[in-house]
Amino acid sequence: MAGLIVRMLCGCGVLAAPALAATEIVVATVNNEHMIEMQRLTPHFERANPDLRVRWVTLEEGLLRQRVATDIARGSSRYDVLTIGMYETQVWGRQGRLRPLDPPPSYDVDDLLPAIRSGLSISGRLYAAPFYGESSMLMYRRDLTERAGITLPERPTWRQVRDAAERLHDPKAGVYGICLRGKPGWGDNMALVSTMVNGFGGQWFGMDWRPQLQSKPWRDAVSLYVELLTRWGPPGSAANSYNELLTLFRAGRCALWVDATIAAGFVSDPVGSSVAGRVAFAQAPYSVTPQGASWLWAWSLAVPASSTHPAEARRFVTWATSREYTALVARERGWGAVPTGTRRSTYANPEFQRVAGHFASAEKKALDGISLVEGALPDRPYQGIQYVAIPEFQNIGVATGQQIAAALLGRASVEQALRAAQAAADREMRAAGYYGR
Repeated sequence: MAGLIVRMLCGCGVLAAPALAATEIVVATVNNEHMIEMQRLTPHFERANPDLRVRWVTLEEGLLRQRVATDIARGSSRYDVLTIGMYETQVWGRQGRLRPLDPPPSYDVDDLLPAIRSGLSISGRLYAAPFYGESSMLMYRRDLTERAGITLPERPTWRQVRDAAERLHDPKAGVYGICLRGKPGWGDNMALVSTMVNGFGGQWFGMDWRPQLQSKPWRDAVSLYVELLTRWGPPGSAANSYNELLTLFRAGRCALWVDATIAAGFVSDPVGSSVAGRVAFAQAPYSVTPQGASWLWAWSLAVPASSTHPAEARRFVTWATSREYTALVARERGWGAVPTGTRRSTYANPEFQRVAGHFASAEKKALDGISLVEGALPDRPYQGIQYVAIPEFQNIGVATGQQIAAALLGRASVEQALRAAQAAADREMRAAGYYGR
């Protein structure tokens, strides 16, 4: 009788063992348009990987940085995939807080742009995979400059940008001369201000690691920055970062905008931009030197060492940063919507060139001209352009950004802001043992 029961169970499909539940991986990301599109396309990944389900935690940039940094410090297993940049990759990768990715040969690591790959690698191993890469450049309203008789060269100086902003400022018509990041944060206002300082010949630290925030390049750069936004910028500039400025520019409210190259595709898309077809692109402005005058960044996906599902997380990271994902976006949204700044093959694609050629050349030129080693005019002991790849920089960058926002709001002079920032940086570096207490 028992044997008959066994045979009946084995031959009856309805009595078969239930399928195992799918493994859930949690992805923490930033709330920008490319990342939101990745979430929309995730069902494609889940259909191809029925054993996995993806849960998203989407946060504003500053909050994402805080949450992820806290989790990394605590060794929390809350997230399986982190959206991070080059700064975190270098610092956390060297601390053993990230797992190396070691993608399969089909991923084609050699297709990654050299500067992007270098910034996300440690000793030749990739510790984060770039979802999109960016430098910074000047985007401006070609129709307004032509009407005003203004000609901007391929790489303008900050003096030329200042003069253009003054002439194009027309708030009665709803157009502000220039839009720049003002929201305090090491990845917000300081991303821009750091490159301005580099372009004026300055640096964060001297070769002895002592802060240089009261030097002439810092005073000149920050003074110009404050003047630009207080005289010819939009009201409330101290609250604006990338997302806010993208909205303003696409609505036709900004004549000039210096920001991430990744914005070029969005301001050129007639679906969401009222100024599509009327935007020109130039390299980031400089003053004394172009070295370090444009930043280098890549919003990237990494697997923390604390992840409880590292193999599954790597599978998602490989999919989301692959050539196949780029092709998927192109099929779903068109080549003008693909994430850029990561792969040679994207720029070599004739369909991409046909749609994006008017901005792609300026974008790729900005990325190709960057060196993380030679990011500023004076000799310096650190790696990075708009950041310094040491753990202490996050606190220093935030404190400095807050002081510069205070100067922008008129709550402190430039001299007072830089003196306070210098003191905060000095305390941080002394406490970390970079030089004597």
